[in-house]
Parts: sequence; structure tokens; C-alpha cells
Amino acid sequence: MKYSGARFAKWGMLPLRIVVGLVFLMHGGQKFFVFGIGGTADIMGKLGLPLPFVSAAVVIAAEMLGGLAILLGVFTRLAGALLAFEMVVAILVARFHGGFFAPYGYEFELTLLGVCLTFALNGPGRMSGEEIWHRSPTV
Repeated sequence: MKYSGARFAKWGMLPLRIVVGLVFLMHGGQKFFVFGIGGTADIMGKLGLPLPFVSAAVVIAAEMLGGLAILLGVFTRLAGALLAFEMVVAILVARFHGGFFAPYGYEFELTLLGVCLTFALNGPGRMSGEEIWHRSPTV
């Protein structure tokens, strides 16, 4: 029997979805439950983002809802695109001046950007809400 990686290719998105979905969900949760919207808005204001309170609310919602969407495999392309945009902004506004390497650089955000673009381009893969939804019989 000849091994074919193509048979397993769509399963590769599942561990990525679980890990990255949790990362975004936890980071959004930290901003909301630990720092609060006000604390997150203070940070965003210091970074020079316009309307810091609105920016904080949008980022928190994007990370929590986008992370949950990626984790469950629903609206994965949209969530991936929105979170990729957020990572571009984070790199340019908050991290680029810190160089490439952590803890102040942009390597983490760049990694998330690459994964989010992969979700936006490829969708959720196997064992996703989208797959289950599309398999459901119509009445």
C-alpha cells in the first residue's frame, strides 16, 4: 500500500485550529477579564491608536469571537482574515520597533499572521462546524 499524504492533508488544520483558536480566545479573555476594556484602551491610547476605547472593544471582540470561531471551525475564513489584519496592525503599531525576537519583537504576531492567512485561504479543514453544517441533509 502506497502512503499518500493527501489523504491526511485536511486533518492538518485541526491541531492548528485548536491551538490558535485557544491562543486568540485566551488573549482576548486576558484583555477583557484581567486588563478590562479601560486598561486595554489605555494601552491602545499610548500606542497612538485612534478611539482607544472603541479599538479595545473591537480587538477584544475580534480575539474572543474570532478565536472561538477558529476553534469550532465556523466562519473560519472570515475569522482568519480579520485576525490576520489585526496582526498586521499589531506588528506595525506595537511590535515592529522592538525588532524581530521576543519578548518585544514581532515574531509571535508574525507567526499568528501566517497561520491566520492559512485559515483565510484554506478554510477550517476536517472536524469543523463548517464541515458538519455542509454535510447536514436539507429538508
